[in-house]
Amino acid sequence: MGALTGQVAVVAGATRGAGRGIACALGEAGATVYCTGRTVRGRPSTFGRQETVEETAELVDAAGGTGIAVRVDHTEPDRVRELFDRVDSEQGRLDVLVNDLSGNDQLDFGMFSDRARRPFWENDPGTDLKALDVGIGAHFTTSHFAARLMIRRHRGLIVEIGDGNFVGYNNAGVAYSLMRTSEVVLAHLMAEELRPYQVAAVSLTPGFLRSEQMLEAFSVSEDNWRDAVTPGSDFGNSESPLYVGRAVVALAGDPHVMARTGHALSAGYLAREYGFTDADGSQPPGYRAESRFEEGLFAFYNGESG
Repeated sequence: MGALTGQVAVVAGATRGAGRGIACALGEAGATVYCTGRTVRGRPSTFGRQETVEETAELVDAAGGTGIAVRVDHTEPDRVRELFDRVDSEQGRLDVLVNDLSGNDQLDFGMFSDRARRPFWENDPGTDLKALDVGIGAHFTTSHFAARLMIRRHRGLIVEIGDGNFVGYNNAGVAYSLMRTSEVVLAHLMAEELRPYQVAAVSLTPGFLRSEQMLEAFSVSEDNWRDAVTPGSDFGNSESPLYVGRAVVALAGDPHVMARTGHALSAGYLAREYGFTDADGSQPPGYRAESRFEEGLFAFYNGESG
């Protein structure tokens, strides 16, 4: 039996990247995982990607869990409500929600994208607002319906996946920075209202993630990615999507996770604390040390108080 056998998780944005890795790690731990996203077989991605939520659910099965693929546009509240009504009807519980919904595709975001690096006033505000609808609005909506199931049982974990466990400007631009900062702030704010119900909310960042798009950008695969590593390259410290997934599993299995509620966490730092590794047995370095808000200030947390 896995560490999370009998538990039920929803991974919102499980089609590819970190979301897929997280779903697979939850499957490794024996969980039942609802894998949601907009791209399903016969309805390809609007930005040229081929991965589907059905593939992710099959990978969850292969890892030892139970994968359930559900097409959901998380910017549509009625569809999100239907998702959690289904989870409640079929499972009667929800233990973990992971929000990995990204507005990157709306921004045409990529490591080589000139558009992502233009100042905000040179961009189309309508395009940026569509990205924020996914990167902020959909997170809020999804957490809204998930929380209703969790508080009923006085237990649960909500994980906001971001890009950097800090509050500030990201070199990819204002809209992207606003999405990523909001994930950190949202976890902190939700934690304040969820704490009496023993439901934890945290934000979590991977390090240099070897997503499908990143591997393609370097013209390598997961099998030969080290061929693209050059002296002094940050890519040498990159991590597979499974690594941040195992961080989620560690948090979900920690009986003292409430001590971390509201905090901004990093997969690499958690790996050293909990002892998990990446798929190849390595422990890539973390992004930044654990941080949190305290009396209105956001700063490094030394773990001395709850």
